[in-house]
Amino acid sequence: MKLIVQIPCFNEEETLPGTIRDIPRQIDGIDVIEILVLDDGSRDRTADVARSLGVEHVLRNKRNLGLARTFRKGIDYCLAAGADIIVNTDADNQYSGADIAKLVQPIVEGRVDVVVGDRQTHLIPHFSPVKKMLQRFGSWIVRSFSDVNVPDAVSGFRAISREAALKLNIVSPFSYTIEMLIQVGKKGMAFTSVPIRTNPKTRDSRLFKSTFRFVERSITTLVRMYSMYQPLRVFTAMGLLIALIGVIPMVRFLFDFFFEDGEGKIQSLVIGSSLLVIGILTFFLGLLADLSNHNRALIEMTLEKVRRLEAAQLSRGAAEHPAVPSVFGDGGDQKNGHEGGEVGQAGKLIESGKGEILQPAKRSRARKVASSLAADSAPAAEHKGA
Repeated sequence: MKLIVQIPCFNEEETLPGTIRDIPRQIDGIDVIEILVLDDGSRDRTADVARSLGVEHVLRNKRNLGLARTFRKGIDYCLAAGADIIVNTDADNQYSGADIAKLVQPIVEGRVDVVVGDRQTHLIPHFSPVKKMLQRFGSWIVRSFSDVNVPDAVSGFRAISREAALKLNIVSPFSYTIEMLIQVGKKGMAFTSVPIRTNPKTRDSRLFKSTFRFVERSITTLVRMYSMYQPLRVFTAMGLLIALIGVIPMVRFLFDFFFEDGEGKIQSLVIGSSLLVIGILTFFLGLLADLSNHNRALIEMTLEKVRRLEAAQLSRGAAEHPAVPSVFGDGGDQKNGHEGGEVGQAGKLIESGKGEILQPAKRSRARKVASSLAADSAPAAEHKGA
């Protein structure tokens, strides 16, 4: 069983060595442990430091893409590199690397697909009372929306099985933590949470500039992702709310019409009827969104099958460490420009947009893999056209 620990980084040359040193190299039930450093367009020597520390895989973005996109790229890379379990940790050494063994144990035993580390935030000394309260409240909100009962919903210390990684599709540009839990709940993945230890604070968070900003972005992500997976419920609730508000002026008009002089109050009739119409239209928009949601589910099923095909093709030449085709892009975002890379060579730097790192023979293998995938996809395309 192969474990890859991925570490998203942005200007982490000072904290990265401590993080890598804490990662265990032997875990019961794990045959191979490798490290992937995801350099998200750092302006310092993060990639050089990772190579000097003997990191097996270094993947670098030409520009800063953000945590969520970099996490998604890392998941794709780990799948192509043959990972059976993927652990995500932070480069600031916030989490205790020794607890990786505890984190992966439920997956090694075959009990769950996803494990979330519980930081036990009420015990963290540098968390203010307000931050602790917001963390508890936020985790409760996420549990209510996602049906995933974990005490620390925004913890980035997570273990993911290969099966779960094949099903995850992160589309949020901000952070993957909330969206991932919503997908875990809606896609019926088995999950659990284990208590983990944290290290003393080394720096302020670079993901957000203030607690208010973090809360605002988290709420936006939660609402957007929940609406994507439960559109009919969201639009029906909105439509009912608007319609109920519209009933109030309508009742006012009808009361005056039947029990008073029956004159005036036309503005109540206009406002009420307008709100009722808007409420009904919102409900029908929900029906259309629900149909789109079913199409999204079908597309995700297709994407999962494509990922499995890619993984199967790549695994055929894994003993020779073949070149990896461009499966690490940003969901078709051409700005990324990533073309290829090398799997399995210690300290090898793979930089987005630099296809020249492939040797001619390995380019040939990459073309064969791409051609094979295209051939596998042709029958499906013909069936769809029929």
